[in-house]
Amino acid sequence: MAAIDCGTNSIRLLVADLPEPAAGPTASMVDVSRRMEIVRLGQGVDRTGRLAPEAIERTRVALAGYAAEIGDLGATRVRMCATSASRDASNADEFRAMVHDTLGVAPEVVTGDEEARLSFTGAVRGLPADARSPFLVVDIGGGSTEFVVGDRGTPGGETAERVRAAISVDIGCVRMTERHLHDDPPTPEQVAAAEADIAAAVDRALSVVPGREAATLIGLAGSVTTVVAIALGLDSYQPERIHHARISYDEVAKVTADLLSRSSAQRMEYPVMHPGRADVIGAGALVLRVIMERAGMPSVVASEHDILDGIAWSLADPS
Repeated sequence: MAAIDCGTNSIRLLVADLPEPAAGPTASMVDVSRRMEIVRLGQGVDRTGRLAPEAIERTRVALAGYAAEIGDLGATRVRMCATSASRDASNADEFRAMVHDTLGVAPEVVTGDEEARLSFTGAVRGLPADARSPFLVVDIGGGSTEFVVGDRGTPGGETAERVRAAISVDIGCVRMTERHLHDDPPTPEQVAAAEADIAAAVDRALSVVPGREAATLIGLAGSVTTVVAIALGLDSYQPERIHHARISYDEVAKVTADLLSRSSAQRMEYPVMHPGRADVIGAGALVLRVIMERAGMPSVVASEHDILDGIAWSLADPS
């Protein structure tokens, strides 16, 4: 099976072998290939309401490479989900036509709630047995952040996860950078404005999703995993060390303050920093820190498995 997640900042591919349904809810998928390209599809969407032609072209080039790999690996089913930027854009039809021409299937512009539920499935399957439920899963993307609270479920039951509530709010690392953090590095006034904007959105989300009742916070996507990699002091980006690593609120706050005090070029001094993330990671870290503050979470567990894995798991059901 092949799953593609097209977000505001990046487009990612997972080709995997899925277990037979009879294997039960604790069975694992087997990765065949994982790829990620920074295409910044959401460039300027918050300001213009449209996908920029150059952003669509960057996405087309990456998608053409993915289509070739999917064909070479012989994937039998393909699902592509497009998220925040393509929901917001007035020229989304142009984007969808490009995807169909390039990939051969139409993209699903999923709702925020569906995005959150897919993220939850991807994050919760495979957690250590001693991870305490309920879980608050937050997926900090480029244009939006998804909040979902739920439980892993009863081992041996018909489903492995039970979602209690989910919501998507328009705070993400690209959107907050473009809206507030105009200087490089941002000024204290710009950071304060971004923090106030984020806090208001987080409080709205937590009024719908009972995140303060959760026992474990799980953070998804590149902003979280990069912050965790920096906190761990890694000399290279090592997914196997980042996946399910736990860091404290104090560590998150320290990394966030450091990132926001640096220019994009100075952030590249971190060996774990992806070049396409350096200009927006300060805002992403700030979103994580504010979520932890407002939800009262003393620590966060990073997951390298997220909506992309949830999309792949959704293909296990042929209905």
